[in-house]
Amino acid sequence: MSTFQVTASILSQTELGEFVIAQYGLTSNYVCKLFRTGMNHTYFISNTEKAYVIRVYSHDWRSKSEITEEIKLLNLLKDTNLNVSYPIQDINGEFIQEMNAPEGIRHLVVFSFAEGEKIRFMDKETCFSIGSFMANFHKATSNKTINRISYDRETLIELPYHHLQPYFSEKLPEMEFIKEIGAFFQKSDFENTRIGVVHMDIWYDNMAVTDENDITLFDFDFCGNGAQILDVGYFCKQLFHIEPDKHEYELKVNHFLEGYHTVRPLSSHELNLIPKAGLAVYVFYMGVQAQRFDWSNIFLTENYLKMFHVARLKSWMAYNNMEKVS
Repeated sequence: MSTFQVTASILSQTELGEFVIAQYGLTSNYVCKLFRTGMNHTYFISNTEKAYVIRVYSHDWRSKSEITEEIKLLNLLKDTNLNVSYPIQDINGEFIQEMNAPEGIRHLVVFSFAEGEKIRFMDKETCFSIGSFMANFHKATSNKTINRISYDRETLIELPYHHLQPYFSEKLPEMEFIKEIGAFFQKSDFENTRIGVVHMDIWYDNMAVTDENDITLFDFDFCGNGAQILDVGYFCKQLFHIEPDKHEYELKVNHFLEGYHTVRPLSSHELNLIPKAGLAVYVFYMGVQAQRFDWSNIFLTENYLKMFHVARLKSWMAYNNMEKVS
Protein backbone atom coordinates (compact mmCIF):
# COMPACT_ATOMS: atom_id res chain seq x y z
CA MET A 1 0.00 0.00 0.00
CA SER A 2 1.35 3.44 -0.96
CA THR A 3 2.10 6.05 1.66
CA PHE A 4 0.91 9.52 0.67
CA GLN A 5 2.57 12.77 1.58
CA VAL A 6 0.48 15.30 3.53
CA THR A 7 0.07 19.06 3.20
CA ALA A 8 -1.05 19.58 6.82
CA SER A 9 -1.14 17.50 9.97
CA ILE A 10 -2.37 17.73 13.56
CA LEU A 11 0.33 16.73 16.03
CA SER A 12 -0.59 14.26 18.76
CA GLN A 13 -1.40 16.14 21.96
CA THR A 14 0.08 13.29 24.00
CA GLU A 15 3.44 13.24 22.25
CA LEU A 16 3.55 17.02 22.06
CA GLY A 17 2.92 17.22 25.79
CA GLU A 18 5.74 14.79 26.49
CA PHE A 19 8.08 16.85 24.30
CA VAL A 20 7.20 20.16 25.98
CA ILE A 21 7.42 18.70 29.50
CA ALA A 22 10.95 17.49 28.76
CA GLN A 23 12.10 20.52 26.77
CA TYR A 24 10.76 23.11 29.23
CA GLY A 25 11.48 21.26 32.47
CA LEU A 26 7.85 20.94 33.51
CA THR A 27 6.67 18.42 36.08
CA SER A 28 5.15 15.19 34.83
CA ASN A 29 1.64 16.09 36.02
CA TYR A 30 1.16 18.60 33.18
CA VAL A 31 -1.44 17.53 30.63
CA CYS A 32 -1.51 18.76 27.02
CA LYS A 33 -4.82 19.25 25.18
CA LEU A 34 -5.51 20.43 21.65
CA PHE A 35 -7.51 23.67 21.86
CA ARG A 36 -7.90 24.87 18.28
CA THR A 37 -6.81 24.17 14.73
CA GLY A 38 -6.79 27.23 12.50
CA MET A 39 -4.19 29.50 10.97
CA ASN A 40 -1.81 27.78 13.38
CA HIS A 41 -2.59 25.07 15.92
CA THR A 42 -3.06 25.90 19.60
CA TYR A 43 -2.68 23.57 22.55
CA PHE A 44 -3.00 24.17 26.29
CA ILE A 45 -0.63 22.42 28.69
CA SER A 46 -1.52 22.69 32.36
CA ASN A 47 -1.71 21.17 35.81
CA THR A 48 -3.86 22.25 38.75
CA GLU A 49 -1.68 25.30 39.41
CA LYS A 50 -0.28 26.61 36.12
CA ALA A 51 -1.12 26.75 32.43
CA TYR A 52 0.76 27.60 29.26
CA VAL A 53 -0.21 27.96 25.61
CA ILE A 54 1.59 26.05 22.87
CA ARG A 55 1.44 27.42 19.35
CA VAL A 56 2.52 25.07 16.58
CA TYR A 57 2.98 27.22 13.49
CA SER A 58 1.73 25.76 10.24
CA HIS A 59 4.32 24.50 7.78
CA ASP A 60 5.69 27.28 5.55
CA TRP A 61 3.36 29.87 7.10
CA ARG A 62 5.91 31.87 9.11
CA SER A 63 9.66 31.73 8.69
CA LYS A 64 11.88 31.35 11.72
CA SER A 65 13.07 34.94 11.26
CA GLU A 66 9.46 36.20 11.28
CA ILE A 67 8.74 34.29 14.47
CA THR A 68 11.94 35.67 16.00
CA GLU A 69 10.72 39.20 15.29
CA GLU A 70 7.37 38.41 16.91
CA ILE A 71 9.19 37.15 20.00
CA LYS A 72 11.39 40.26 20.17
CA LEU A 73 8.29 42.44 20.00
CA LEU A 74 6.51 40.51 22.75
CA ASN A 75 9.54 40.73 25.03
CA LEU A 76 9.73 44.48 24.38
CA LEU A 77 6.07 44.88 25.31
CA LYS A 78 6.51 42.73 28.40
CA ASP A 79 9.46 44.88 29.47
CA THR A 80 7.27 47.99 29.14
CA ASN A 81 4.75 46.37 31.52
CA LEU A 82 2.08 45.79 28.89
CA ASN A 83 -0.05 42.72 29.52
CA VAL A 84 0.69 40.38 26.64
CA SER A 85 0.98 36.64 26.34
CA TYR A 86 4.77 36.42 26.22
CA PRO A 87 7.12 33.66 25.01
CA ILE A 88 8.67 31.17 27.46
CA GLN A 89 12.27 29.98 27.23
CA ASP A 90 13.08 26.28 27.33
CA ILE A 91 15.74 24.68 29.58
CA ASN A 92 18.42 25.78 27.09
CA GLY A 93 17.25 29.40 26.93
CA GLU A 94 15.64 28.97 23.49
CA PHE A 95 12.23 30.36 22.47
CA ILE A 96 11.65 28.45 19.21
CA GLN A 97 11.49 24.69 18.69
CA GLU A 98 11.58 22.85 15.36
CA MET A 99 9.22 19.90 14.93
CA ASN A 100 9.60 17.22 12.26
CA ALA A 101 5.98 16.98 11.11
CA PRO A 102 4.87 14.76 8.19
CA GLU A 103 4.59 17.78 5.87
CA GLY A 104 7.97 19.20 6.91
CA ILE A 105 9.43 21.42 9.60
CA ARG A 106 6.97 23.22 11.87
CA HIS A 107 7.97 25.69 14.54
CA LEU A 108 6.70 25.71 18.10
CA VAL A 109 6.62 28.45 20.75
CA VAL A 110 5.29 28.21 24.30
CA PHE A 111 3.52 31.32 25.65
CA SER A 112 2.29 32.46 29.04
CA PHE A 113 -1.42 31.90 29.65
CA ALA A 114 -3.64 34.99 29.47
CA GLU A 115 -5.85 35.19 32.55
CA GLY A 116 -9.43 36.31 32.04
CA GLU A 117 -12.24 35.61 29.61
CA LYS A 118 -12.96 36.33 25.97
CA ILE A 119 -15.90 38.73 25.93
CA ARG A 120 -17.77 38.99 22.65
CA PHE A 121 -20.50 41.34 23.85
CA MET A 122 -18.40 43.81 25.82
CA ASP A 123 -19.74 46.71 27.83
CA LYS A 124 -18.73 50.36 27.54
CA GLU A 125 -16.21 50.13 30.39
CA THR A 126 -14.43 47.23 28.72
CA CYS A 127 -14.33 49.15 25.43
CA PHE A 128 -12.72 52.07 27.28
CA SER A 129 -10.07 49.74 28.75
CA ILE A 130 -9.34 48.23 25.33
CA GLY A 131 -8.89 51.69 23.85
CA SER A 132 -6.47 52.66 26.60
CA PHE A 133 -4.56 49.40 26.20
CA MET A 134 -4.29 49.79 22.42
CA ALA A 135 -2.99 53.33 22.77
CA ASN A 136 -0.32 52.18 25.22
CA PHE A 137 0.72 49.45 22.80
CA HIS A 138 0.95 52.00 19.97
CA LYS A 139 2.84 54.44 22.17
CA ALA A 140 5.39 51.77 23.10
CA THR A 141 5.99 50.88 19.44
CA SER A 142 5.58 54.29 17.81
CA ASN A 143 8.10 54.91 15.01
CA LYS A 144 9.63 51.49 15.61
CA THR A 145 9.98 48.88 12.87
CA ILE A 146 10.32 45.13 12.94
CA ASN A 147 11.66 42.86 10.22
CA ARG A 148 8.23 41.79 9.03
CA ILE A 149 5.57 42.81 6.53
CA SER A 150 4.76 46.49 5.98
CA TYR A 151 1.06 47.17 5.59
CA ASP A 152 0.39 49.55 2.74
CA ARG A 153 -1.94 49.86 -0.23
CA GLU A 154 -0.26 46.98 -2.04
CA THR A 155 -0.29 44.47 0.81
CA LEU A 156 -3.70 45.51 2.17
CA ILE A 157 -5.71 45.91 -1.04
CA GLU A 158 -3.92 44.85 -4.22
CA LEU A 159 -2.36 41.52 -3.18
CA PRO A 160 -5.55 40.20 -1.50
CA TYR A 161 -7.45 40.67 -4.75
CA HIS A 162 -4.78 38.68 -6.61
CA HIS A 163 -4.93 35.96 -3.95
CA LEU A 164 -8.69 35.66 -4.54
CA GLN A 165 -8.42 35.43 -8.33
CA PRO A 166 -7.69 31.67 -8.49
CA TYR A 167 -10.98 30.97 -6.69
CA PHE A 168 -13.40 33.44 -8.25
CA SER A 169 -14.04 34.76 -11.75
CA GLU A 170 -12.97 38.37 -12.24
CA LYS A 171 -16.35 38.92 -13.89
CA LEU A 172 -18.20 38.04 -10.73
CA PRO A 173 -19.91 41.25 -9.45
CA GLU A 174 -18.44 40.73 -6.00
CA MET A 175 -14.93 40.44 -7.42
CA GLU A 176 -15.49 43.57 -9.49
CA PHE A 177 -16.58 45.33 -6.31
CA ILE A 178 -13.45 44.23 -4.44
CA LYS A 179 -11.24 45.33 -7.33
CA GLU A 180 -12.93 48.74 -7.36
CA ILE A 181 -12.12 49.15 -3.68
CA GLY A 182 -8.48 49.31 -4.75
CA ALA A 183 -9.18 52.43 -6.79
CA PHE A 184 -10.95 53.87 -3.78
CA PHE A 185 -7.68 54.06 -1.83
CA GLN A 186 -4.98 56.61 -2.52
CA LYS A 187 -1.32 56.15 -1.68
CA SER A 188 -1.52 59.37 0.34
CA ASP A 189 -4.40 58.18 2.54
CA PHE A 190 -2.24 57.14 5.46
CA GLU A 191 0.39 59.82 5.14
CA ASN A 192 0.67 62.21 8.08
CA THR A 193 -0.55 59.54 10.47
CA ARG A 194 1.47 57.96 13.23
CA ILE A 195 3.30 54.85 12.16
CA GLY A 196 4.94 52.04 14.05
CA VAL A 197 4.22 48.42 14.87
CA VAL A 198 0.66 47.19 14.39
CA HIS A 199 -1.01 44.05 15.75
CA MET A 200 -3.62 43.87 12.95
CA ASP A 201 -6.04 41.56 14.78
CA ILE A 202 -7.14 43.30 17.97
CA TRP A 203 -10.66 42.12 18.73
CA TYR A 204 -12.38 40.08 21.40
CA ASP A 205 -11.06 36.70 20.24
CA ASN A 206 -7.43 37.76 20.82
CA MET A 207 -7.68 39.25 24.27
CA ALA A 208 -8.52 38.05 27.77
CA VAL A 209 -10.43 40.38 30.09
CA THR A 210 -10.60 40.03 33.88
CA ASP A 211 -13.46 41.14 36.11
CA GLU A 212 -11.43 44.29 36.80
CA ASN A 213 -11.22 44.99 33.04
CA ASP A 214 -7.51 44.23 32.89
CA ILE A 215 -6.66 43.39 29.29
CA THR A 216 -4.13 40.79 28.12
CA LEU A 217 -3.47 40.75 24.39
CA PHE A 218 -2.25 37.71 22.48
CA ASP A 219 -1.86 36.23 18.97
CA PHE A 220 0.61 38.59 17.32
CA ASP A 221 0.85 36.32 14.27
CA PHE A 222 0.08 39.22 11.90
CA CYS A 223 2.18 41.89 13.58
CA GLY A 224 4.04 44.17 11.21
CA ASN A 225 4.68 47.78 10.31
CA GLY A 226 2.24 50.47 9.23
CA ALA A 227 -0.14 53.24 10.14
CA GLN A 228 -1.32 52.48 13.65
CA ILE A 229 -4.81 53.74 12.85
CA LEU A 230 -5.25 50.36 11.10
CA ASP A 231 -5.64 48.68 14.50
CA VAL A 232 -8.17 51.31 15.55
CA GLY A 233 -10.19 50.93 12.36
CA TYR A 234 -10.25 47.15 12.51
CA PHE A 235 -11.45 47.10 16.12
CA CYS A 236 -14.22 49.57 15.26
CA LYS A 237 -15.29 47.48 12.26
CA GLN A 238 -15.36 44.26 14.25
CA LEU A 239 -17.37 45.96 16.99
CA PHE A 240 -19.76 47.26 14.34
CA HIS A 241 -20.54 43.73 13.13
CA ILE A 242 -20.75 42.26 16.64
CA GLU A 243 -23.15 44.88 18.04
CA PRO A 244 -26.53 44.74 16.25
CA ASP A 245 -27.89 47.80 18.06
CA LYS A 246 -26.12 50.67 16.29
CA HIS A 247 -27.01 53.12 19.05
CA GLU A 248 -25.15 50.84 21.47
CA TYR A 249 -22.36 50.53 18.93
CA GLU A 250 -21.93 54.31 18.87
CA LEU A 251 -21.79 54.46 22.66
CA LYS A 252 -19.25 51.64 22.81
CA VAL A 253 -17.02 52.93 20.03
CA ASN A 254 -17.03 56.38 21.64
CA HIS A 255 -15.92 54.84 24.94
CA PHE A 256 -13.21 52.92 23.09
CA LEU A 257 -11.95 56.14 21.48
CA GLU A 258 -12.15 58.00 24.78
CA GLY A 259 -9.96 55.32 26.33
CA TYR A 260 -7.48 55.66 23.47
CA HIS A 261 -7.46 59.46 23.78
CA THR A 262 -6.58 59.33 27.49
CA VAL A 263 -3.19 57.99 26.44
CA ARG A 264 -2.66 59.19 22.89
CA PRO A 265 -5.15 61.57 21.25
CA LEU A 266 -5.93 60.88 17.61
CA SER A 267 -5.83 63.72 15.10
CA SER A 268 -8.95 64.68 13.14
CA HIS A 269 -7.23 63.24 10.05
CA GLU A 270 -6.71 59.89 11.80
CA LEU A 271 -10.29 59.84 13.08
CA ASN A 272 -11.56 60.44 9.55
CA LEU A 273 -9.48 57.48 8.34
CA ILE A 274 -11.11 54.95 10.69
CA PRO A 275 -13.70 53.77 8.11
CA LYS A 276 -11.04 53.30 5.42
CA ALA A 277 -8.66 51.62 7.85
CA GLY A 278 -11.32 49.10 8.89
CA LEU A 279 -12.18 48.45 5.25
CA ALA A 280 -8.54 47.89 4.28
CA VAL A 281 -7.81 45.38 7.03
CA TYR A 282 -10.99 43.43 6.25
CA VAL A 283 -9.98 43.12 2.57
CA PHE A 284 -6.52 42.01 3.71
CA TYR A 285 -8.00 39.12 5.68
CA MET A 286 -10.04 38.00 2.69
CA GLY A 287 -6.69 37.55 0.96
CA VAL A 288 -5.35 35.61 3.93
CA GLN A 289 -8.24 33.16 3.66
CA ALA A 290 -7.35 32.60 0.01
CA GLN A 291 -3.68 32.07 0.89
CA ARG A 292 -4.66 29.49 3.49
CA PHE A 293 -7.16 27.46 1.49
CA ASP A 294 -6.24 24.37 3.54
CA TRP A 295 -7.74 26.08 6.59
CA SER A 296 -10.40 28.40 5.20
CA ASN A 297 -11.91 26.74 2.10
CA ILE A 298 -15.42 26.92 3.61
CA PHE A 299 -15.19 30.71 3.22
CA LEU A 300 -14.22 30.55 -0.44
CA THR A 301 -17.58 30.03 -2.12
CA GLU A 302 -19.47 32.50 -4.29
CA ASN A 303 -22.40 32.50 -1.89
CA TYR A 304 -20.21 33.20 1.13
CA LEU A 305 -18.35 35.91 -0.76
CA LYS A 306 -21.63 37.61 -1.60
CA MET A 307 -23.71 37.06 1.52
CA PHE A 308 -20.97 37.52 4.11
CA HIS A 309 -17.83 39.26 2.93
CA VAL A 310 -19.10 41.79 0.41
CA ALA A 311 -22.32 42.35 2.38
CA ARG A 312 -20.20 43.29 5.39
CA LEU A 313 -18.01 45.60 3.34
CA LYS A 314 -21.05 47.38 1.91
CA SER A 315 -22.83 47.72 5.26
CA TRP A 316 -19.71 49.26 6.83
CA MET A 317 -19.32 51.68 3.93
CA ALA A 318 -23.00 52.66 4.00
CA TYR A 319 -23.00 53.22 7.75
CA ASN A 320 -19.97 55.49 7.52
CA ASN A 321 -21.33 57.38 4.49
CA MET A 322 -18.24 56.44 2.53
CA GLU A 323 -18.12 57.57 -1.05
CA LYS A 324 -19.57 54.94 -3.31
CA VAL A 325 -17.04 52.93 -5.27
CA SER A 326 -17.76 53.66 -8.91
